[in-house]
Amino acid sequence: MEKITLASQLLQYLITGLTVGSVYAMVAVGFNIIYNVTEIINFAQGEFVMLGGLIMVFMNVAMGLPLILAFLATIILVTLVGILMDRLAIRPIRRPSVLTLIIATIAVSILIKGTASFIWGKDPFDLPAFSGRNPITFLGAVVQPQYFWVIGFLIVTAVALSIFFDRTIIGKAMSACADNPNAASLVGINVKQMILLSFALSAAIGAVAGITVTPISLMEYDRGAMLAVKGFGAAILGGLGSFPGAILGGLIMGSIESFGAGLISSGYKDAFALIVLLVILFFKPSGLLGSIEISRIKRF
Repeated sequence: MEKITLASQLLQYLITGLTVGSVYAMVAVGFNIIYNVTEIINFAQGEFVMLGGLIMVFMNVAMGLPLILAFLATIILVTLVGILMDRLAIRPIRRPSVLTLIIATIAVSILIKGTASFIWGKDPFDLPAFSGRNPITFLGAVVQPQYFWVIGFLIVTAVALSIFFDRTIIGKAMSACADNPNAASLVGINVKQMILLSFALSAAIGAVAGITVTPISLMEYDRGAMLAVKGFGAAILGGLGSFPGAILGGLIMGSIESFGAGLISSGYKDAFALIVLLVILFFKPSGLLGSIEISRIKRF
């Protein structure tokens, strides 16, 4: 009986970890999309997730829009925020260095957080679960239906991005900019437009992560910073610039966090995954699936 109970607990931790890790993975993918084109670490990525959750609450709960319409409207609005970020905070900088652009993303993060605090206040907000909150029992573990939505959207995102970058002309153009922006420009690719698209895609994916996780863990104005730290950690763990690595890193980070909180102490749950990250990077600095090559700074 004790073995069955222990097995159920371990399964519970695994399911919870994969769910949380799916959110980290989507944040990490957002980091990689922008990094691959610009080599910028966008520290406002977590704010896209926060905006996705809070705007969805406003659209679905406050305005009463149906779930699908609220979902689409939220993604569009957060995508516009990403576009404005590129047009107003990134592109106007003359002779940009990577460090200058990273500082610009930090400034945007602070601005978005302050604006969200002014609009929504400091209280956390809840969002109705997409399929209700009646739990499902599986081998002794309790599974919320929303968990399937979170993991499912990660799978959809991964498949859609794979098709986009491998099968479409625009996706291949973005990949070309990531490899060599000067050469891409010489063959007629508008590098600035590709950078704009990378911010739009990154914001949209962040919005999806925020929308799907809010029914599970609520959302408030200052959640973005910690989500950015966890997502960036997942990107580094998997290998910065690697999309499969970002997904793997996110799932590992979430699982370690869940098992650490359940088996040791929930008070240190934010530290467990980061400690493992440091240990892995000590032995493999490029990350689990990252390249050991050091790419040069891209200019645009």
